[in-house]
Order: sequence, then C-alpha cells, then structure tokens
Amino acid sequence: MSISAKAPKGTRASSITPQQEDFPRWYQDVVSKTELAENGPVRGTMVIRPYGYALWERIQNELDKRIKAAGAQNAYFPLLIPESYLHRESEHVEGFSPELAVVTHGGGKELEEPAVVRPTSETIINAYFAKWIQSYRDLPLLINQWANVVRWELRPRLFLRTTEFLWQEGHTAHASAKEARDYAIKILQTVYEDLMVDVMAVPVITGRKTAKERFPGAEESWTCEGMMRDGKALQMGTSHELGQRFSKMFGTTFQTPDGIETHVWQTSWGVSTRLLGALIMAHGDDYGLRLPPELAPIQAVIVLISPDSSIETAGIQLLQELKGRGCRVEMDSDMHTSYGRRITGWEIKGVPLRIEIGQRELDAGNVTIALRDTGEKQSIPVASASAVAIDALSSMQHRMLEQARSFRDEHTYPATALEDAAAKAIGGKGFATIPWSLVGNKGEEELAKEGLTVRCLVAENGSLPVGIDDDDTLAVIAKAY
Repeated sequence: MSISAKAPKGTRASSITPQQEDFPRWYQDVVSKTELAENGPVRGTMVIRPYGYALWERIQNELDKRIKAAGAQNAYFPLLIPESYLHRESEHVEGFSPELAVVTHGGGKELEEPAVVRPTSETIINAYFAKWIQSYRDLPLLINQWANVVRWELRPRLFLRTTEFLWQEGHTAHASAKEARDYAIKILQTVYEDLMVDVMAVPVITGRKTAKERFPGAEESWTCEGMMRDGKALQMGTSHELGQRFSKMFGTTFQTPDGIETHVWQTSWGVSTRLLGALIMAHGDDYGLRLPPELAPIQAVIVLISPDSSIETAGIQLLQELKGRGCRVEMDSDMHTSYGRRITGWEIKGVPLRIEIGQRELDAGNVTIALRDTGEKQSIPVASASAVAIDALSSMQHRMLEQARSFRDEHTYPATALEDAAAKAIGGKGFATIPWSLVGNKGEEELAKEGLTVRCLVAENGSLPVGIDDDDTLAVIAKAY
C-alpha cells in the first residue's frame, strides 16, 4: 500500500513569514524557529545548534564516504598559517586580502611573523607536499581535510555567509595536467553532484567558472550551481585545477620514471555549511523546513496522542519495526505539550514522515501517516505501517527532487541578446541562458551593474564545456547569494 501525493490545503498553522511576502525574513524565521543556528558574539560568527549540527553530520557522513571512494584520505593541518606562505603566491593572497584575519600577538608578545587564520589551506598544505613528494611513486597524493576557516564577512547571513564556517577542503597532487583535470571533474560529478542530487534532492548545474569568477590562483574552476526558491543562484560546491602555480612557488617536484624532475599538477575542492542554507532555501515552504528523507536526521516520528498503555505498546512495536528496516525514527510521548503544538513543531523541523497513534483509530487497527512534503494525511492498517512508511519515504525523496527540478526548469529562460538575458534573469527571478560569445568579459561587466553574474559556462547539451570559446558554450546568468 502506498500514499499518493496531494497538495496541502493551506489550513496548517504557521508563525513563519510567507516566502512571497519577504523571502529573507522567511529564511531567518526558519533558521530561528527550527533551532538550527544563531548569531555568535563576534559579528559574522554563528553557533550551530544540535539540530543544525545533526544535519551537518549527515552531510559529512555522506560526503566522507564519497570522498574516500574517490581515493582521498583525511588529514589535518594547522589553523594558523605563516603570513609569508600566502605572499609567495600574489594572485592567491590578493584574492583573499580583504577577508584575512591576522594574528599579530601571542603569549603576551608581538609575534616575529604574523600568522593568518586559515582562509583556505593551499599554501600550508603545499609546504608539506613539497616534503612528502619525491618520486612519481608518491603520486597521486590525495588529501582531504575537515576543518573550519575564517574569511572576514561584511554582510553575514547564517550558513550562507559567515566569518567562520565549517567545510571540507581537498588537495591533490598529480603527475600530469590531464590527470589533475580528470580528478577535479571526478570530484565535481561523482562526489559533489551525486550528494546534492541523490541525497539533498537539489538539482544542480555543473559548469566552468569564467576567468572573472575563478578561484584566486586557479587555472580553471568548476562549480555546482543550485536554484533557490526565490530564483537566485547559490554556488554549492567548487573544484579547481591549480596547474603548477603552487607547486612552483613551494618547490613541489617529483622525479619521473625517466629521471626528469618535474613540478606536480594540483587540484583543490570544497563544500561548506553553506549546504545547509541550500537545503533550507531549495525545499523549505511557509510551514518551515522540508527535509529530503535521505538527509533527514529523523526520517519519521511516531506521535502518541494520549497516555494509554496500548498506544505506547503499539508505538514501541512500530518504533522497533522501523529501526529494523533502517529508518531513523523517534517516538514523541510528550503529554505535557498540546497535540497541536507537537505537530507544528515536527512540521517546522521538516521531519519527512509523521505517524500518529490515537485510541479510537488504534481500536480499529489503524494509525495515521502524514507526509511533510505534501501535507497529506491518510489512515492505514497498523500491521502494514512500517512497510508503507518506508515506501512513502522513498517516493518522497524522488518527488522532492522532481519538484525542485521542475521549479528550476520553469524559471530558466533562453535569451538571444545580453539585454534580454538580464531582463529575464531579473524579471523572471531565475536563470537566463545565452551563448557565451554574446557575453564575454565586457558583457560580464555590464551584467555586474545589474547585480547579475555569469554563474557558469555549460555546453549547449548541458554537459561540461570542452573549451571556453566553443560555439556551443552557453552562459548561465543569475542573481546570486
């Protein structure tokens, strides 16, 4: 037995600002009322509360499996980086200069050399790669780090832009430019895109960044761009080809099988707690979070409506059955809080499935299942409740992805002139696509005046572009977070 999707009738109570009325305020309301995070004592910092951190842990677990499957190993490098390391690569330090936090005193004394609180770790990791790599036998070297970074943020917004945030950053060294490029794209597609689509249920456009939008010090940057419910783009993850720029600065070389000493080719790649912002804005509605089942820390909650022993017994049995099927499930037996407040609380938190057990229905051998994504409720036999719940979670995961994909497609507009693309991206609140040959560097400057950017370049068929100047290369234009 399965549950069909049916649009909610809008009768559920909500204390959250409607999206259409004020999307930024809606976002703040959701973060606050779901107890995901709050502002820290220093401007731009944040406290991630347990429910928010549980979501981050789910992302970490899913990402870590994929990163290790791609051959990378986890390591850790220092938070403080000698300032001189950053100055070895002028373009890199120039790109981060306004965001750097610099430590000048420690232990009550002025430091001989200031230390930078890491904004990213290319420089310090290269200093150690130069020690560890001697021969082609040492390659490829594939390292990932789970860490925090600091980039001073002037206009902070929880999860989206904060002075300190959590992330993973991968750094690799290879024997050839092709091998480095192949690995950078492998991470983009088999790690990042796979997580975003299959786990987060957020469809993303994967493409190449323009020179203007490229990561400081990179030769090429590849990106995953998602569309949020207000039509704006969010850069959800990036993977970069660094070429030999850093290896030449730090003397990271290897001896080829022919005995020739050569600089390594490198990549770096990362995603951050910004993914939590993407999760909220890609799926949330006027009632709060809507979490895709694959990612939800709690996939189902069993709500006991009254303090009766038969209800509790049925709840415990169903709890055990669902756990046995691999479901992340909890039981709510809090009789000190009203039924309505409990239901609203679980709904705001975005728990995908709610199973309500009341005496009258249980006497008839039934329970009620409620779907968070559609708002539909249906009475089903208690004997088949666990099987129906698992089936409903699977259907919901697919349904949420398709809904997000349909929303993106409906808000993507082809254009044949730069002015037309700008008007459609602004007026239609979405993405505009236009041949890159009609944009170019000058066009990017014109778009910037309208608050728009070229989010990425893609081939006409939607694949990654082979060359930046190919005739079939399209520019994806949008306002962005």
